[in-house]
Amino acid sequence: MALQILKLFNFSLKINGFNIAKANTALAKIEALQDSEFETYVKTQKQTILNYHLTHNSFYKSFGKTIDVKRWETVPIMTKRHLQIPLEKRLSTNFKNSTVYINKTSGSSGEPFVFAKDKWCHSMTWAEIINRFSWYGIDFNTSKQARFYGIPLDKRSYYKERLKDWLGNRVRFSVFDLSDTAFDATLACFKTTKFHYINGYTSAVVQFAKYLDRKSIVLKTVCPTLKVCVTTSEMLFKDDKVILEKQFGIPIINEYGASELDLIAFENPKGKWQVNSETLYVEILDANDKVLPLGEEGRIVITALYNKAHPFIRYDIGDTGVLSKTSTLQHPILEKLTGRTNDIINLPSGKKAAGLTFYYITKSIIENDGNVSEFIIEQIALDAFKIVYVSQHELSETKKLAITFEIERYLEPRIKVNFSRVAQLKRSKSGKLKQFISHLDL
Repeated sequence: MALQILKLFNFSLKINGFNIAKANTALAKIEALQDSEFETYVKTQKQTILNYHLTHNSFYKSFGKTIDVKRWETVPIMTKRHLQIPLEKRLSTNFKNSTVYINKTSGSSGEPFVFAKDKWCHSMTWAEIINRFSWYGIDFNTSKQARFYGIPLDKRSYYKERLKDWLGNRVRFSVFDLSDTAFDATLACFKTTKFHYINGYTSAVVQFAKYLDRKSIVLKTVCPTLKVCVTTSEMLFKDDKVILEKQFGIPIINEYGASELDLIAFENPKGKWQVNSETLYVEILDANDKVLPLGEEGRIVITALYNKAHPFIRYDIGDTGVLSKTSTLQHPILEKLTGRTNDIINLPSGKKAAGLTFYYITKSIIENDGNVSEFIIEQIALDAFKIVYVSQHELSETKKLAITFEIERYLEPRIKVNFSRVAQLKRSKSGKLKQFISHLDL
């Protein structure tokens, strides 16, 4: 059985053009470099990716026309807003939609866009993820995953995700319904399935732990094969981590990543949030785009060292954080991260859903033509939501009806939705937008 799963997992990567064997070997060589060798590696990769896009990418050539290639500090900061133009205008020469990996950002920052990675870059992403999970004895070829994620509801995307779940040896639990009734079924599955790890949206996993607390159940006692839980996509607060550890009975590991980039940081066995220095170059900048000393809080700016299809060079991800004073170039430690929180959606029926449910709903308004540049969703009553957006053109009534239909489909019927087009959205002091805001006083 294990051999069969191994072949399925490798096959799923191979048929999509990802050479994971070669990427694993390349990553191992990078990790084996000594300090001085690693410094040379990073310097070379930064220069290589910068020169590549200045030569082969017309979008970036125009964006970076003031760059002095010998001075990294002259490279301008790229934001999500710079990338809200059709993807075809951002691809490098010799790449086209059919030859790259394409996806959309979740929109959790309120600034969605379509992005691309070349196949080798995405192979290195997979190698990084596999490496980090292996720290905790997780082998994607043989380990069974309990996955607390959303899933698209249109038939084609739905069955595509289900196929990926099968190939990835995982069982998916929807975050669109976090009721006790739904969790009863989830618990029953844990009692009969030999899961090895949990991976999912923080808010949904925490809600499951609170359910277990109400039932006075420790998950490890009903599913003794469980090894670890990895939370992702949302902030994990200390109080939430305590209840997760108590009710799951396994180590809780915090992951920080971005779909357009890679896994950014992963909690290592020493309890430190180790930054990915192998495929990314991470900087902490002040308001004037100056690099801050270790230990000072600033904007997280990241360079993807391998993506030749699409430039992510000194890319401001929209979060703020602190690199520990103990950090080295090869082993940076993320001491603090600000941002990426999502509230729980509460509904008239008593049903609850994760705030990231709106990732799937708002796919309806994420368009490759870049019309909608920013949006936030506010819950103003149990049955009423408001979508505030910035766009070049007013959303059509047809589009508004389609969005309302999707909200009812994912949440529940008779939901009221108002739309408000504005010139500019209000931001927090950090400059970050929060996609979902609940104004309910519960």
